[in-house]
Amino acid sequence: MFILPEERKNEILNELKQMGKVKVIDLAKKFNVSEETIRRDLTMLEESGLLKKVYGGAIKTIFQSGEPPFTQRTTVNQEEKIKIGKAAADLISNGDVIVIDVGTTTVEFAHFIENKENIIILTNSIPVSAVLTESLNQKKFTGEVLLLGGQIDPKQQSVSGRLTEQMLNQFNIDKAFISAGGVSIQNGVSNYHLNETLVSRTMVDVSKQIILLADHSKFGVDTFCKVCPLRKIDVMVCDQSAPEAWKNHSELTEIDWIEA
Repeated sequence: MFILPEERKNEILNELKQMGKVKVIDLAKKFNVSEETIRRDLTMLEESGLLKKVYGGAIKTIFQSGEPPFTQRTTVNQEEKIKIGKAAADLISNGDVIVIDVGTTTVEFAHFIENKENIIILTNSIPVSAVLTESLNQKKFTGEVLLLGGQIDPKQQSVSGRLTEQMLNQFNIDKAFISAGGVSIQNGVSNYHLNETLVSRTMVDVSKQIILLADHSKFGVDTFCKVCPLRKIDVMVCDQSAPEAWKNHSELTEIDWIEA
Protein backbone atom coordinates (compact mmCIF):
# COMPACT_ATOMS: atom_id res chain seq x y z
CA MET A 1 0.00 0.00 0.00
CA PHE A 2 1.25 3.52 -0.80
CA ILE A 3 0.42 6.41 1.48
CA LEU A 4 2.02 9.75 2.21
CA PRO A 5 4.75 9.86 4.89
CA GLU A 6 2.60 11.77 7.41
CA GLU A 7 -0.28 9.35 6.87
CA ARG A 8 2.14 6.46 7.41
CA LYS A 9 3.28 7.93 10.72
CA ASN A 10 -0.32 8.30 11.85
CA GLU A 11 -0.99 4.66 10.93
CA ILE A 12 2.08 3.62 12.92
CA LEU A 13 0.79 5.52 15.95
CA ASN A 14 -2.68 3.97 15.59
CA GLU A 15 -1.21 0.47 15.43
CA LEU A 16 1.02 1.24 18.40
CA LYS A 17 -2.00 2.39 20.40
CA GLN A 18 -3.85 -0.85 19.66
CA MET A 19 -0.97 -3.32 20.01
CA GLY A 20 1.34 -1.60 22.48
CA LYS A 21 4.38 -2.26 20.26
CA VAL A 22 5.34 -2.35 16.57
CA LYS A 23 8.12 -4.11 14.63
CA VAL A 24 10.18 -2.51 11.88
CA ILE A 25 10.06 -5.58 9.63
CA ASP A 26 6.25 -5.85 9.88
CA LEU A 27 5.72 -2.14 9.18
CA ALA A 28 8.06 -2.24 6.19
CA LYS A 29 6.01 -5.07 4.66
CA LYS A 30 2.69 -3.44 5.49
CA PHE A 31 3.57 -0.11 3.85
CA ASN A 32 5.80 -1.58 1.11
CA VAL A 33 8.77 0.59 2.05
CA SER A 34 12.29 -0.15 3.22
CA GLU A 35 13.12 -0.93 6.82
CA GLU A 36 15.37 2.14 6.82
CA THR A 37 12.36 4.32 5.93
CA ILE A 38 10.43 2.89 8.88
CA ARG A 39 13.40 3.46 11.19
CA ARG A 40 13.47 7.11 10.11
CA ASP A 41 9.72 7.39 10.80
CA LEU A 42 10.20 5.90 14.27
CA THR A 43 13.10 8.25 14.97
CA MET A 44 11.01 11.29 14.06
CA LEU A 45 8.09 10.07 16.20
CA GLU A 46 10.44 9.41 19.10
CA GLU A 47 11.88 12.93 18.81
CA SER A 48 8.29 14.20 19.10
CA GLY A 49 7.84 12.17 22.28
CA LEU A 50 5.17 9.93 20.74
CA LEU A 51 6.91 6.56 21.18
CA LYS A 52 10.09 4.92 22.45
CA LYS A 53 12.36 3.07 20.04
CA VAL A 54 13.57 -0.39 21.06
CA TYR A 55 15.58 -3.05 19.24
CA GLY A 56 13.62 -4.04 16.14
CA GLY A 57 10.72 -1.63 16.64
CA ALA A 58 9.05 0.68 19.12
CA ILE A 59 6.78 0.68 22.18
CA LYS A 60 4.26 3.08 23.64
CA THR A 61 5.54 5.73 25.99
CA ILE A 62 4.04 7.98 28.62
CA PHE A 63 5.21 11.58 28.43
CA GLN A 64 7.19 12.00 31.61
CA SER A 65 7.21 15.80 31.42
CA GLY A 66 3.90 16.42 29.70
CA GLU A 67 2.94 16.39 26.04
CA PRO A 68 5.30 17.41 23.23
CA PRO A 69 5.49 21.11 22.29
CA PHE A 70 2.64 22.54 20.22
CA THR A 71 4.63 22.68 16.97
CA GLN A 72 5.48 18.97 17.18
CA ARG A 73 1.82 17.99 17.52
CA THR A 74 0.36 19.92 14.59
CA THR A 75 0.77 17.09 12.04
CA VAL A 76 -0.33 14.22 14.30
CA ASN A 77 -3.81 12.99 13.24
CA GLN A 78 -4.15 16.22 11.27
CA GLU A 79 -6.78 14.89 8.86
CA GLU A 80 -8.97 13.85 11.79
CA LYS A 81 -8.53 17.23 13.46
CA ILE A 82 -9.56 19.04 10.29
CA LYS A 83 -12.78 16.99 10.08
CA ILE A 84 -13.54 17.68 13.73
CA GLY A 85 -12.88 21.40 13.34
CA LYS A 86 -15.16 21.69 10.33
CA ALA A 87 -18.02 19.87 12.07
CA ALA A 88 -17.60 21.89 15.27
CA ALA A 89 -17.79 25.21 13.41
CA ASP A 90 -21.36 24.37 12.38
CA LEU A 91 -22.35 24.52 16.06
CA ILE A 92 -21.75 28.30 16.25
CA SER A 93 -24.80 30.54 15.86
CA ASN A 94 -24.98 34.24 15.03
CA GLY A 95 -24.61 36.36 18.16
CA ASP A 96 -22.90 33.63 20.20
CA VAL A 97 -20.30 34.37 22.86
CA ILE A 98 -17.85 31.46 22.75
CA VAL A 99 -14.56 30.51 24.34
CA ILE A 100 -11.93 28.35 22.63
CA ASP A 101 -9.41 26.23 24.53
CA VAL A 102 -5.77 25.63 23.60
CA GLY A 103 -4.68 22.75 21.38
CA THR A 104 -3.94 21.75 17.81
CA THR A 105 -7.53 20.60 17.20
CA THR A 106 -8.95 23.96 18.27
CA VAL A 107 -6.62 25.71 15.80
CA GLU A 108 -8.11 23.65 12.97
CA PHE A 109 -11.56 24.55 14.33
CA ALA A 110 -10.68 28.26 14.24
CA HIS A 111 -9.90 28.03 10.51
CA PHE A 112 -13.51 27.02 9.79
CA ILE A 113 -15.23 29.84 11.66
CA GLU A 114 -16.83 31.88 8.90
CA ASN A 115 -20.15 33.28 7.69
CA LYS A 116 -21.17 34.15 11.26
CA GLU A 117 -22.40 37.54 12.41
CA ASN A 118 -21.80 39.44 15.66
CA ILE A 119 -19.98 36.66 17.48
CA ILE A 120 -17.59 37.27 20.35
CA ILE A 121 -14.71 34.81 20.74
CA LEU A 122 -12.47 34.52 23.78
CA THR A 123 -9.39 32.29 23.76
CA ASN A 124 -6.21 31.56 25.69
CA SER A 125 -4.54 30.08 22.60
CA ILE A 126 -2.07 32.33 20.81
CA PRO A 127 -2.31 30.39 17.49
CA VAL A 128 -6.12 30.43 17.65
CA SER A 129 -6.13 34.19 18.21
CA ALA A 130 -3.78 34.65 15.22
CA VAL A 131 -6.05 32.59 12.94
CA LEU A 132 -9.15 34.48 14.09
CA THR A 133 -7.47 37.88 13.68
CA GLU A 134 -6.65 37.06 10.08
CA SER A 135 -10.20 35.84 9.50
CA LEU A 136 -11.55 39.14 10.87
CA ASN A 137 -9.25 41.06 8.52
CA GLN A 138 -10.58 39.02 5.62
CA LYS A 139 -14.17 39.59 6.80
CA LYS A 140 -14.87 35.86 7.09
CA PHE A 141 -17.07 36.66 10.10
CA THR A 142 -18.09 39.74 12.07
CA GLY A 143 -17.63 40.34 15.77
CA GLU A 144 -14.76 40.53 18.24
CA VAL A 145 -11.81 38.40 19.33
CA LEU A 146 -10.45 38.66 22.87
CA LEU A 147 -7.11 37.08 23.78
CA LEU A 148 -7.21 36.32 27.50
CA GLY A 149 -4.36 37.74 29.55
CA GLY A 150 -1.98 35.83 31.77
CA GLN A 151 1.30 33.94 31.74
CA ILE A 152 2.54 32.79 28.32
CA ASP A 153 3.84 29.24 27.85
CA PRO A 154 6.06 29.51 24.74
CA LYS A 155 6.26 25.74 24.16
CA GLN A 156 2.50 25.19 24.22
CA GLN A 157 1.72 28.70 22.88
CA SER A 158 -0.93 29.15 25.55
CA VAL A 159 -1.91 31.75 28.13
CA SER A 160 -2.86 30.64 31.63
CA GLY A 161 -2.70 31.50 35.31
CA ARG A 162 -4.89 33.14 37.91
CA LEU A 163 -5.37 36.29 35.83
CA THR A 164 -6.72 34.20 32.92
CA GLU A 165 -9.21 32.48 35.22
CA GLN A 166 -10.33 35.80 36.73
CA MET A 167 -10.92 37.29 33.28
CA LEU A 168 -13.08 34.32 32.26
CA ASN A 169 -15.28 34.83 35.31
CA GLN A 170 -16.23 38.31 34.02
CA PHE A 171 -18.18 36.97 31.02
CA ASN A 172 -21.44 35.17 30.26
CA ILE A 173 -20.40 32.53 27.74
CA ASP A 174 -22.78 30.54 25.56
CA LYS A 175 -20.48 27.78 24.34
CA ALA A 176 -17.07 26.49 25.39
CA PHE A 177 -15.06 24.52 22.83
CA ILE A 178 -12.51 22.57 24.84
CA SER A 179 -9.75 20.12 23.94
CA ALA A 180 -8.34 17.10 25.76
CA GLY A 181 -5.15 15.17 26.32
CA GLY A 182 -7.22 12.12 27.20
CA VAL A 183 -10.84 10.99 27.49
CA SER A 184 -11.93 8.02 29.60
CA ILE A 185 -15.10 6.76 31.24
CA GLN A 186 -13.46 6.54 34.65
CA ASN A 187 -11.68 9.90 34.78
CA GLY A 188 -13.46 11.96 32.14
CA VAL A 189 -11.59 14.71 30.30
CA SER A 190 -7.96 15.23 31.28
CA ASN A 191 -4.95 17.26 30.18
CA TYR A 192 -1.19 17.33 30.67
CA HIS A 193 -0.61 20.81 32.07
CA LEU A 194 -1.92 22.00 35.43
CA ASN A 195 -2.24 25.70 34.58
CA GLU A 196 -4.01 25.02 31.28
CA THR A 197 -6.29 22.53 33.02
CA LEU A 198 -7.33 25.12 35.61
CA VAL A 199 -8.29 27.48 32.79
CA SER A 200 -10.23 24.70 31.04
CA ARG A 201 -12.10 23.99 34.30
CA THR A 202 -13.07 27.63 34.52
CA MET A 203 -14.31 27.56 30.92
CA VAL A 204 -16.53 24.61 31.87
CA ASP A 205 -17.84 26.40 34.97
CA VAL A 206 -18.76 29.69 33.25
CA SER A 207 -20.25 28.34 30.00
CA LYS A 208 -23.83 27.28 29.27
CA GLN A 209 -22.85 24.53 26.84
CA ILE A 210 -19.65 22.45 26.82
CA ILE A 211 -18.43 21.07 23.49
CA LEU A 212 -15.47 18.69 23.52
CA LEU A 213 -13.25 18.35 20.43
CA ALA A 214 -11.20 15.13 20.54
CA ASP A 215 -9.99 12.57 18.01
CA HIS A 216 -10.12 8.82 18.60
CA SER A 217 -6.48 8.63 19.77
CA LYS A 218 -7.61 10.22 23.06
CA PHE A 219 -10.03 7.37 23.90
CA GLY A 220 -9.11 5.47 27.05
CA VAL A 221 -6.22 7.82 27.84
CA ASP A 222 -5.79 9.39 31.28
CA THR A 223 -3.34 12.28 31.54
CA PHE A 224 -2.01 14.21 34.52
CA CYS A 225 -4.82 16.62 35.40
CA LYS A 226 -8.59 16.09 35.45
CA VAL A 227 -10.66 18.75 33.67
CA CYS A 228 -14.18 17.44 34.23
CA PRO A 229 -16.23 14.23 34.26
CA LEU A 230 -17.89 13.21 31.00
CA ARG A 231 -21.35 13.95 32.38
CA LYS A 232 -20.50 17.67 32.18
CA ILE A 233 -19.98 17.46 28.41
CA ASP A 234 -23.01 18.41 26.29
CA VAL A 235 -21.59 17.70 22.83
CA MET A 236 -18.68 15.49 21.74
CA VAL A 237 -17.24 16.11 18.26
CA CYS A 238 -15.00 13.25 17.16
CA ASP A 239 -13.76 11.56 13.98
CA GLN A 240 -15.24 8.23 15.10
CA SER A 241 -18.29 6.93 16.92
CA ALA A 242 -18.04 6.08 20.60
CA PRO A 243 -16.08 2.91 21.41
CA GLU A 244 -18.34 -0.14 21.65
CA ALA A 245 -17.49 -0.61 25.33
CA TRP A 246 -18.64 2.95 26.07
CA LYS A 247 -22.05 2.70 24.42
CA ASN A 248 -25.02 2.79 26.80
CA HIS A 249 -22.73 3.80 29.67
CA SER A 250 -24.39 6.21 32.12
CA GLU A 251 -21.64 8.82 31.66
CA LEU A 252 -22.54 9.18 27.97
CA THR A 253 -26.34 9.10 28.03
CA GLU A 254 -26.73 12.90 27.95
CA ILE A 255 -23.96 13.59 25.43
CA ASP A 256 -24.81 14.50 21.85
CA TRP A 257 -22.07 12.60 19.97
CA ILE A 258 -21.23 14.07 16.55
CA GLU A 259 -19.11 11.91 14.26
CA ALA A 260 -17.26 14.23 11.89
